[in-house]
Parts: sequence; C-alpha cells; structure tokens
Amino acid sequence: MSNALKMTCLECSAVNRVPKDKLSAGPKCGTCGTKLNDGKVRQLDPATLAKAQRNDDTPLLVDFWAPWCGPCRMMAPAFEQAARSIAPNARFAKINTEDHPNVSRKFGIRGIPALVLFQGGKEIARQAGAVPAPAIEQFVRSKARL
Repeated sequence: MSNALKMTCLECSAVNRVPKDKLSAGPKCGTCGTKLNDGKVRQLDPATLAKAQRNDDTPLLVDFWAPWCGPCRMMAPAFEQAARSIAPNARFAKINTEDHPNVSRKFGIRGIPALVLFQGGKEIARQAGAVPAPAIEQFVRSKARL
C-alpha cells in the first residue's frame, strides 16, 4: 500500500493506513469504527494531538481555544463550516488551552484563537486571531499539500 496515507483516529488514537484513492469514500478507523475524515471538528487531548501531529500525512488544522474567549466562541461556527467544506482533504480539531495549558506552552501559543496546521510530522503554518470560514479554507488550501 505505497499510496497509503497515515491518519490517526481522533477518537481512539489508533493510527490507520488509508489508500489515497479511498479518502472520499469515508474510511473508518480499524479499531473503533469512527469515520476518519467526515468533516466534523473533534476535541483533542494532548496525547492524541501529539500522535496525530507526529504521524498524519493528511493535513490537520488545530484550533487552540478556551471557553472564556469571546473571539474563540465567535469563530467556532466558521471553523465547523470550513471543516465540512474542506473534507476529506484535511481534518479539523480543537484543543482547550484552559484544560491543557502545557500544550499551549509546548507550541508557543501566546494568544487565542490560534490555528496551527500540521502535516507530515511537523507544523507547516499558523494563523492568529478569529477569521471567517472562507479565510480558514484558503489558509489550509494555500499551505497544505492537498
């Protein structure tokens, strides 16, 4: 399966191999059965984020946010809209910086909301501040290898 992409299940953290030509067919996790790229935004814990960030070939856009942050809450519907629009080519997730402050420190998050794009085991781009759905989509399309 040389044309396979690695995708970490954002629900159970299992690493899956998915043929590139099957991405639009709605692949599911081989361990828990969750759809891997259905356009839904997933809440992450630090361990799942680390595993996905390290292993995934598919672009993963992570929103670093907090429940008390007005701009974060204001941007949430736009983030969900962009996730639905760009699937299955990229996946979107969120990490609560209030619940996981060490992750914020690790990635040097100084202000929220902050969008960080990962692909191929590394951070490839970052965007600060609340932005509308079209700008989020354009950010991912311009920075990631889709």
